[in-house]
Amino acid sequence: MTKRKLPELLDFSAERIRNLHCTWIAFFISFYIWFNMAPLATTMLREEGGEGGWLTPEHLKLLAICNVALTIPARIVVGALIDRFGPRRCFAGLLMFTAIPALMFAFGTSFMQLLVARLLISTTGASFVIGIRMVAQWFPPRTIGRAEGFYAGWGNFGSAWAAMTLPWIALSWFGGGHNGWRYALAVNAAVAFVYGIAYLFLVRDVPDGKQFVGLKKTQPMLVNSRWDLVQLLIWSFPLVGALGFLAWRASKITLGGGSSDHVMSQEMLWAVYAVLALVLIAHALKTIQVNLPHIRAGVPDDLRVHFPSVAALNTTYFANFGAELAVVSMLPAFFEGTFDISPTTAGLVASSFAFVNLFARPLGGLLSDSLRSRKWTMAAYMAGIAAGFFGMAFITGMWPLWLAVALTIACSMFVQGAEGATFAIIPMINKRQTGQIAGMAGAYGNVGAVVYLVLFTMVSAKVFFLLLAAGAALSVLTCLLWLREPEGSFADEDPARDPSQDREPHPVAAPAGTAAKNGFARSGRSQ
Repeated sequence: MTKRKLPELLDFSAERIRNLHCTWIAFFISFYIWFNMAPLATTMLREEGGEGGWLTPEHLKLLAICNVALTIPARIVVGALIDRFGPRRCFAGLLMFTAIPALMFAFGTSFMQLLVARLLISTTGASFVIGIRMVAQWFPPRTIGRAEGFYAGWGNFGSAWAAMTLPWIALSWFGGGHNGWRYALAVNAAVAFVYGIAYLFLVRDVPDGKQFVGLKKTQPMLVNSRWDLVQLLIWSFPLVGALGFLAWRASKITLGGGSSDHVMSQEMLWAVYAVLALVLIAHALKTIQVNLPHIRAGVPDDLRVHFPSVAALNTTYFANFGAELAVVSMLPAFFEGTFDISPTTAGLVASSFAFVNLFARPLGGLLSDSLRSRKWTMAAYMAGIAAGFFGMAFITGMWPLWLAVALTIACSMFVQGAEGATFAIIPMINKRQTGQIAGMAGAYGNVGAVVYLVLFTMVSAKVFFLLLAAGAALSVLTCLLWLREPEGSFADEDPARDPSQDREPHPVAAPAGTAAKNGFARSGRSQ
């Protein structure tokens, strides 16, 4: 009798499958830390606010802003570090680092302590791009989409898990006492630190007989021409601009508690603007300094980047992930006001938009692998987003609730499937600069969230959905005009190339392990 094969994702005898599971769990824990404040915010306010307390609702608004403040630059910086040191060490280091500000936040006794801790915790959002590079090292081009989609879809569920479990831990484990929320967050931090150590020993950067092929220096993205360099500099401006907007928004929040003072004075705001301007200038000068000699010397094939494709994928992630973060923030209130239902019911209905991420994002990667054209799959997904949000703009209280929910879920399938399709392409653009490219696209997702949330405060829900549809439609055009079908994106070869064929290979030490079998869809078969 022949031994019955296990489903691919359950075949832990394959090292690539073990790596995939270990990596999505690392991403899951990162989001578990990143979104640990929201489920306990009301408890924090009740315990530390009130009469004679030091925490106010205005403080919580600012802490929510700080929770995303440094994610944008962190994704750029971490993207460069991955290409230099490898994803294994970067992911382990980020998890262990995150545990420190998480503990600071858990046991903070003043608003400034919580503020600093929250800013540092916001760097955890960079974890996403690390796993993108790790997974790309272990799966061949023909199956990279489904592997990346599975990693991202299940990892993102960490935020929902935090919402479901942290209040229960505070109540059940620690009796819901005065410091119960603090101990729950401390447990949260301990999980990240312990898993960070474990991750160093659980995974390797590449399969047996291969070396990690990266860059010798931590530096800005390398491009092909002076025109690409100009485009790279232009696309850097919105990343800094979004941080300036967040600072402006923070300057409008008052201290509360009877005080009309703002948490950030005008002088502090201008100081932040000045720092951001200096950062932008320094980044531009460094980018020029690194790229001009690189371009003059002639760009080797293994470092060539089709920058219009990078720009197109920046727009897709802006329009899909940015829209997701913005819509999740407003949907409960939208359904409650439109259909006159209870907040609990509205929250349950709205949660359907995020819940489908578990399978919609892997499906997007799978379709990108299966339909034999990653470019047209990407464009079709973005067109579906445009159609979905256009339809949602016309939802009224006259609609049956079930129909509105069905349209919302269908739109979400396109939104999150498009996220999977985006990162099915990114590892194909340039293997050695995957971290840089993923970091920039990921940062644009956060920029999209900032822009869309600002627009939502200025317009009606109907106009907001139409703007989301317009953003997706514009992204369709960029895909059709700029996005190039990656060469070899359905190849069946080993995902980790022989570094002897590459220029300036950078080996990264890895712990001993067993050889990996290639192929995501055919467990048990070696190439």
